[in-house]
Amino acid sequence: MLHHSTELSTVVIVGSGIAGASAAQTLRADGFRGRVVVIGDEPSPPYRRPAVSKDLLSGATTAEKNALKPDSFWANNDIELITGATAVGLDTRARRLTLSSGETLHYSALLLATGGRARRLDGVSGAQVFTLRSMRDAESLRESIRRTGSLLVIGGGLIGCEVAATARSLGADVTVLERDPSLLGRIVPPAVSSMVAALHRENGVDVCTDVALSSLDVRDGSARATADDGRSWSAGTVLVSVGTVPEVTLAAAAGLRVHDGITVDEQFRTSADGVYAAGDAANIPATGGDRYRSEHWNAAQAQGIAAARSILGTPQPFTDVPWGWSIQYGHNVQFAGATRFDDDYVVRGSIADRDFTAIAVRGDVPVGAVAVGRPKELRTVRTLIAQGHGAPPPVSTY
Repeated sequence: MLHHSTELSTVVIVGSGIAGASAAQTLRADGFRGRVVVIGDEPSPPYRRPAVSKDLLSGATTAEKNALKPDSFWANNDIELITGATAVGLDTRARRLTLSSGETLHYSALLLATGGRARRLDGVSGAQVFTLRSMRDAESLRESIRRTGSLLVIGGGLIGCEVAATARSLGADVTVLERDPSLLGRIVPPAVSSMVAALHRENGVDVCTDVALSSLDVRDGSARATADDGRSWSAGTVLVSVGTVPEVTLAAAAGLRVHDGITVDEQFRTSADGVYAAGDAANIPATGGDRYRSEHWNAAQAQGIAAARSILGTPQPFTDVPWGWSIQYGHNVQFAGATRFDDDYVVRGSIADRDFTAIAVRGDVPVGAVAVGRPKELRTVRTLIAQGHGAPPPVSTY
């Protein structure tokens, strides 16, 4: 990817999530004095998105308390926020961005931090069928859960499990339907998946795996899901939580290289001169020639910072090991790196006691980890993963 230098006077950031917000803050913190514009399609200033499936959904926190920064921060740092707007056109030769309002912005550098959108099920819709990505989604879902008193969660991934736990705290009857044989199957080993499923069942959730849905009928204020094997479940509210899709519409229309996200190099540069990408929408290089796309808050934050420094001409090697967390019934499940279903695991502590670190290893080299109640150990493992060091001696292996 070849890029030609140009005088840096205006940086436009599309996306007000943590990647875009972190980039804007870094530009200012590192001394950039030009114009910084952040465009967000939501009406609110940047906020902490992880709370959407937890404290925001339960109503335990308010939008104001969940703001990433006080409203005054952005003005005080001369960062222009354009909220409730969508970028609909990009001319990379003219370095011009067109917004849904008709306004056009010219940029010296552009950062696409467009995030992702919730994947939907074909032909499934209705007033009581929801997806969850935004603060507004959380408010609508909470109102429906409280009104109907029952929730059917389609998808046993991170968001599905978190919403199930939150809905139980609201007193709702909850059923989770997962297509695969286990919950969280993409990011945790089978023994940890079994532990998570047991935790949900102990708290009154009906966990059903190996569910191949044949239909979801929504009528008369309720929904009925039917599986290929004849099993069926009903609830007043449905959450479809079957993954996210990277938002690449703008990039693809502008001719940028895309493949499972916006393709970037090690400095977060896209295939277009002066255009960068970071966060959930970016497909970035990994060690060993692989590529990956992370959907975790911490990874998006680190990428936003790194992309800003690349824009400023002060790039640094990006060796961040993606990590994230999930709080369910008071248990903090943390995970890091990239694991596969066929990885071997070294376990420290006790999975049964919900106090452990399970380290995924390939040929004695740690590549990922999942932990409960051991944040310091997880940080140590992240360092080992980044350095490619051998794994610590096993306590038990499976």
